[in-house]
Amino acid sequence: IAIQSKGRLNEESLALLNEIGIEVDSSKRKYLTKACNFPVELLNLRDDDIPSVVANGSATLGIVGLNEVEEKGCDVEIVDRLGFGACRLCLAIPKTEIYNGPEYFLGKRIATSYPNILRRFLDSKGVEAEVEVITGSVEIAPAAGIADAIFDIVSSGSTLVANSLKEVETVLESEAVLICRKDISVEDRQILEEIRFRMDSAKISRGKK
Repeated sequence: IAIQSKGRLNEESLALLNEIGIEVDSSKRKYLTKACNFPVELLNLRDDDIPSVVANGSATLGIVGLNEVEEKGCDVEIVDRLGFGACRLCLAIPKTEIYNGPEYFLGKRIATSYPNILRRFLDSKGVEAEVEVITGSVEIAPAAGIADAIFDIVSSGSTLVANSLKEVETVLESEAVLICRKDISVEDRQILEEIRFRMDSAKISRGKK
């Protein structure tokens, strides 16, 4: 199972595995960690590497944000939505600007770390815009003169407010998902079904506490 190596999604992924009885020693951060009571190993990776690693068969399963699956476009199966890591991919513009719909972006420069999702959205609206691909600190692009608008992950929205930006379009609602490779073996499919059963049981028990 490939999981994010650090950050909130790592912590919540490990918490979920612990909740369903898969014990992993996370005290020592390692690239590969074996569960002590279940036939799985955890691969600790960058989140944007997880879809391709699952697609090419290096990992059988992965826990990753839906946004990364949609951006990479890898040939994987989305097994289940996991109910944590909620966020959204939004277009945002300077708060003083007047927004009149997607046509606002005609001829504009938009900074993003998610160019594929953005281009699909713009194409669906018939909007031609210049996509500036940058990594990290996307929200400062308008103030720095790099772009007219941004397309980025939003959770609370406080970062946008701090940079004098406002949301104008939500393109994708994202959360953590469980993915698997398409050509999964019969043996691995049985392990996957056991994991799904435990996850479903955990969801039900949470609702009854």
